[in-house]
Amino acid sequence: MRDPLSVLTEAFTSFLFGKVETTRLPVRTSTGQAQAVYLPTAAPGLGDSGVIIGREVYSGKGYIYDPFQLYGQQLPAPHWLVLGESGNGKSALEKTYVLRQLRFRDRQVVVLDAQGEDGVGEWNLVAQELGITPIRLDPTNALDHGIRLNPLDPAITSTGQLALLRTIIEVAMGHGLDERAGFALKVAHAYVNSTIVDRQPVLNDIVEQLRHPEPESAEAMNVALEDVRAWGLDVALVLDRLVDGDLRGMFDGPTTVGIDLDAPLIVFDLSHIDRNSIAMPILMAIVGVWLEHTWIRPDRKKRIFLVEEAWHIINSPFVAQLFQRLLKFGRRLGLSFVAVVHHLSDVVDGAAAKEAAAILKMASTRTIYAQKADEARATGRVLGLPRWAVEIIPTLTPGIAVWDVNGNVQVVKHLVTESERPLVFTDRAMTEAASAMAEEELSEALRAAELEAEERAAAFMQHQYPESKSSVA
Repeated sequence: MRDPLSVLTEAFTSFLFGKVETTRLPVRTSTGQAQAVYLPTAAPGLGDSGVIIGREVYSGKGYIYDPFQLYGQQLPAPHWLVLGESGNGKSALEKTYVLRQLRFRDRQVVVLDAQGEDGVGEWNLVAQELGITPIRLDPTNALDHGIRLNPLDPAITSTGQLALLRTIIEVAMGHGLDERAGFALKVAHAYVNSTIVDRQPVLNDIVEQLRHPEPESAEAMNVALEDVRAWGLDVALVLDRLVDGDLRGMFDGPTTVGIDLDAPLIVFDLSHIDRNSIAMPILMAIVGVWLEHTWIRPDRKKRIFLVEEAWHIINSPFVAQLFQRLLKFGRRLGLSFVAVVHHLSDVVDGAAAKEAAAILKMASTRTIYAQKADEARATGRVLGLPRWAVEIIPTLTPGIAVWDVNGNVQVVKHLVTESERPLVFTDRAMTEAASAMAEEELSEALRAAELEAEERAAAFMQHQYPESKSSVA
C-alpha cells in the first residue's frame, strides 16, 4: 500500500501541472505476432564505399569490402588470407575482386598465377579481356625467346641485388649462408657491378667471378686468393643451375624488353613450373624482390599483390622472410597482399612456422570457404574464430564463405554477374562432368541447393547459437 503523503503530493502536483507520467498497460502476445513489432537485427556492415562482394546470408544486405577504404579505421593492415578446399569458389572470388577493383583508376594488380589449364594460366582469360599479355615463365621455352627476369637488372638497387642473390642461394641450399660464403658473394657482386658498364650484368658474370676471384678481393681481407675461391665454390654451383642447369633461360640474361609495369594488371604465369620443385620458391624470391624494387613506388596508386598457391612462399623460411619485409614495406605505400591457401596446416606445420605465423598475423582479413570439420577446428584455433563460425564452415556450399574482417565475422554469399561468369568459371573438368544435365536443370538445381544451404545454416544459427545473431540494429 502506498504512503498517504506520497499520494497527496502526487495529486497536488497533478492539479498544478497536469499529469506528468502516463501508465502503459502490459500487452500479451505470441512470438509470431511480436516479430512484426521487434524487427530483426543484423551485424553492422563494413560501409558502403569499395567493391561489392555479394550479400550477407542472414540479413540479405549487400556486402562491400575494400582494404584501402577500411585501412586505418577498421583494419590495422590491408592484407588478406583466403582459405578453403578446391572447388568452393576461391578462384571466382579472386577474379571478380580484381576485375571490380580495376574499375577504380588508381588501382594496379600483380597476380602470381600458379594454376594452369590447356597449357595456359588460369588468369589467361581475364588478361585477354583486359588486353594484357601474361608474363609466362617457362623453363621449356626459355631458350626460345622466352621471358627473362634479370636479378641484376639495373632497376634494382645494388643492395636489393645482393639481398636477392643471397635469398636465391639460401632457398636452393636449404640453409643460410655462412660469413665466408657471404663475403665471396659480396666481393664478386661488387666487382661485376663496378666493371660492367656497357650492358646489363647477368648471373653468368657472378658465377665467373666466383670461380676466378680478383686478387684485390683477397688482399682486402688479408686472406689467400685460394681461400676466397673455396668460400665461393658452393655459391657458384648453386647459381650455375640458373645459368646452365634445369632453370636456365629464365634468369640468366637481360630482362625481356616490353614488360609493362604500368599496366593495370600484370600476370606472371607460373603454370609451367613444377610446384614441388626448388624452382618455385626461387622464382617467388626473384619475382618478389624484382617487384619490390621496380613496381612498388610512392605514386599514390593502390596496389594489390595476389599470390595463388601461397604456401610455396610461406613454407620456405627465406622466401617468407623476404615477403614479410615486403608486406611491412608495402603497407606504407598502399600495398594489399592477398595469399590464397588451400589448408592452413600447409603453412603452420611447415618448415617456416615462425615466419608463417608472422605473415598470418598481418592478414587482418580472413575468408574461409568450406573445409572438413577437423580442418575447420584447426583453422578456428589458429585464427581465433568464434565457435559458431567454426561449426558452420563444414556446412558451407560453393560460393559461400565466412568472412572475418578484424573481428567482424559474417557469412557472405559471393555473387558473380553474367558478364563475369565466362571469365571466372574456367574449370573444364567440372563443366564436362556436368554436361549430361541440361543447362536449365543445372541452374535450377544449383539455385535450389544454395537456398536449402542458406535455410539450413540460418536454422542452425537461430536454434544453436542465438547469441551470434544479436548485434546492432
